[in-house]
Amino acid sequence: MDKNDIQILVAAAEHERYVDTILDTIAEAAKVRGTGIARRTHEYLATKMREAKAVIALDGDRFAGFSYIETWGNKRYVTTSGLIVHPDYRGQHLAKRIKDMTFTLARTRWPHAKIFSLTSGAAVMKMNTALGYQPVTFDDLTDDEAFWRGCEGCINYPVLKERNRKFCICTAMLFDPEEHLPVKLPQEVVERIKKIDNA
Repeated sequence: MDKNDIQILVAAAEHERYVDTILDTIAEAAKVRGTGIARRTHEYLATKMREAKAVIALDGDRFAGFSYIETWGNKRYVTTSGLIVHPDYRGQHLAKRIKDMTFTLARTRWPHAKIFSLTSGAAVMKMNTALGYQPVTFDDLTDDEAFWRGCEGCINYPVLKERNRKFCICTAMLFDPEEHLPVKLPQEVVERIKKIDNA
């Protein structure tokens, strides 16, 4: 398979048929790595797709990878989450392409929001650093309770709770848009987002 044949798209309602495969792939990857991950439902990811808050990678009609966006604290903070590449497509730099597109989507939709990441994965930390994220303390992240409730499904949640949300296994990283130039998505994606946001 040629990595150049894999399309990286802003997901839409038509991609809901991949949600169960995405959820299974995320769960399997967490099990293999022995790391925690916040669990999401079918409807949650389907809604992200319908709202143009997700990115999907497809090789023809085969699922290759995925990530989605969440907003917190009255849209002052954004996370790009759930980055996953199907095992058949690993080792092709696909995670970076998905991360770059999700990051660009987040910056285009919420240009003044701070984008943050909680991760225990070295590869994600490396990608975040290349995009301009800096390591920060947990106090620099959103205080939105809904975000922190999402951590309850992670196997490492007892550590976070025991440390009063000041520390966990994950590393906190933050991108401050005030320190970087703006970015742009293709015009057809921008128009689709405008329609969704104005509906």
